[in-house]
Amino acid sequence: MTPVLDPRHEAFTAHDTPLFASLPGDVNVSFEFFPPKTEKMEEKLWQAVMELKPLAPSFVSVTYGAGGSTRERTHATVARIIAEAQLPAAAHLTCVDASKAEIREVAEQYWEAGVRHIVALRGDAGEPGAPFAPHPDGYANAAELVAGLKEIADFEISVAAYPEMHPDATCPQADIDNLKRKLDAGATRAITQFFFSADTFFRFRDELAANNITAPVVPGILPVTNVAQARKFAGACGAAIPAWMDGLFEGLDERPAARQLVAAAVAAELCRRLYAGGVRDFHFYTLNRAELAYAICHMLGKRPVGGAA
Repeated sequence: MTPVLDPRHEAFTAHDTPLFASLPGDVNVSFEFFPPKTEKMEEKLWQAVMELKPLAPSFVSVTYGAGGSTRERTHATVARIIAEAQLPAAAHLTCVDASKAEIREVAEQYWEAGVRHIVALRGDAGEPGAPFAPHPDGYANAAELVAGLKEIADFEISVAAYPEMHPDATCPQADIDNLKRKLDAGATRAITQFFFSADTFFRFRDELAANNITAPVVPGILPVTNVAQARKFAGACGAAIPAWMDGLFEGLDERPAARQLVAAAVAAELCRRLYAGGVRDFHFYTLNRAELAYAICHMLGKRPVGGAA
């Protein structure tokens, strides 16, 4: 008979012992990259992929620009990751400025390249703050996109979730209802937009449970080295940047190594708090840099498969 553990045990342990001592590494990780614009950026991306490969990620994903602006580069990057790195790769796909026929063509090309996992997103208009306008012959939203992709091929599909509510949502309940529609349309899991408080995620998880949403919801983690850049990202997705973060990074503009250490500490603490609350799956927004994600995974007990360096 399996012993019943005190659910408070992990929380007590997190407070009473060194935070990262003796973690068993029982976590699953995934990493997001963006397609490179130059040969130098491609080299940097590939280095990051190969540095993170030994951690045996569940999958890696590659983003997709508004209106298919990075379509070819996304396709080439995903195809190379599958063929050369031999990692399961997910390609992002959005509804922006694309007809259903165009999306079918892209999806079929992905399938032929070995892609079996799509991150399906509505996407945003190119201009910040501009309202989303569906293509007249396209999908109106992510739920329709998910259903359409499932008709094209038996893709595994991830969708986005917003612990602090999507900026276009009229209220938190409407946002949760939209997530449920995406999952009901055939999505396998949701990956959250980044956030900086574990309680934000736990409250969101409780709200989903109260709405009978049982699909896996994976927290998205953004290690921050540039607060101004993070603030720009947050403005587009409804995430809140805590006031204390500015203070932590103040005076480090000319000290990149110190910024890296602070960023790793902040993100690792967030992941440790999530772990204490039962989270075992983490999705890292790498910005095509491996060091921070690798360090955080290491602190969570994740080690290279087979002892590889």
